Amino acid sequence: MGAIELKAVEKWFGEVQVIKGVDLQIADGEFVIFVGPSGCGKSTLLRMIAGLEETSRGQVVIDGRDATAEPPSKRGLAMVFQSYALYPHMSVAENMGFSLKTAGAPKAEQEAKVAEAARVLRLEPYLERRPKDLSGGQRQRVAIGRSIVRDPTAFLFDEPLSNLDAALRVEMRYEIAKLHQHLTSTMIYVTHDQVEAMTLADRIVVLDFGTIAQVGTPRDLYEKPANLFVAEFIGSPKMNILPCTVSGGEYHLEAGRGGPAPGCDGAVKLGIRPEAIELCPQGEGDIDGVVDLVEYLGADIFLIVDCGAVGKVTVRVDGDSAVRMGEHLGLRFVAKRLHFFDEAGLALM
Repeated sequence: MGAIELKAVEKWFGEVQVIKGVDLQIADGEFVIFVGPSGCGKSTLLRMIAGLEETSRGQVVIDGRDATAEPPSKRGLAMVFQSYALYPHMSVAENMGFSLKTAGAPKAEQEAKVAEAARVLRLEPYLERRPKDLSGGQRQRVAIGRSIVRDPTAFLFDEPLSNLDAALRVEMRYEIAKLHQHLTSTMIYVTHDQVEAMTLADRIVVLDFGTIAQVGTPRDLYEKPANLFVAEFIGSPKMNILPCTVSGGEYHLEAGRGGPAPGCDGAVKLGIRPEAIELCPQGEGDIDGVVDLVEYLGADIFLIVDCGAVGKVTVRVDGDSAVRMGEHLGLRFVAKRLHFFDEAGLALM
């Protein structure tokens, strides 16, 4: 069992409160990702679960027992860090089995667990190599294998892919996803990369300066952000946020047009994803603009459209589009994909 619960946990460094009363339940076997900008407290929260940071207030409950005061060695958790921290003089097999050796496990058990971890991580051809003879992705797999052999209650990952190049990050995302499917273990993963969060997580916890801004599935957070912070953080490119007024169930854009917005009176911001905007002739959409930049990415093209007083709007179009810089066009918003936010930044629909 690997259920973990945080009950009103707080972390103070002197007079500075970093974690501000977080409540969270993580089910056994769930893959949960903490995501947020630098300084939001995601790594601190992970280290509190691991026992590497003292919990100032509240409780950390692991498998139904209060583990708040337990040292890391008693919590039954395995942590994979950003740094591989492999012993350079040891082989892959020796690195992976070192924790079992220091714990006094029988040699046969050490060999069996290392062999199984190597099979799962496809490291069998490399067991006799030293870390210096491995690629970055292989070293990270060895670090993960070192955790697997301990058969932990849960795995904790602290930005494990941030040292890898773009191609290796994609490869390792696949490896970690397949590992979770194979082990069905609880995994908590910290990243600032919302693409990693969207592609790996069962649920995402979005942190904003020590508080939880929203918890939900990747689809929930993308399609139904609870507030402006989540709306702008989740999604690449991010959601367009435009000033608006809403009254009588109708929204109006400055220097643009508008449409129905039932139940959203009082909204001051309109949100629209880049892919929920259609191109049309000037005067026929919600707003007009001039193409300021064309970013070609192959299958997609991102257009940055200068809409005057409303600001610049990002539009995602098909890679075959023939739109050019300087072109005048209209933008039509897909009505069912609109989001409205009040002065406090809370979503109204």
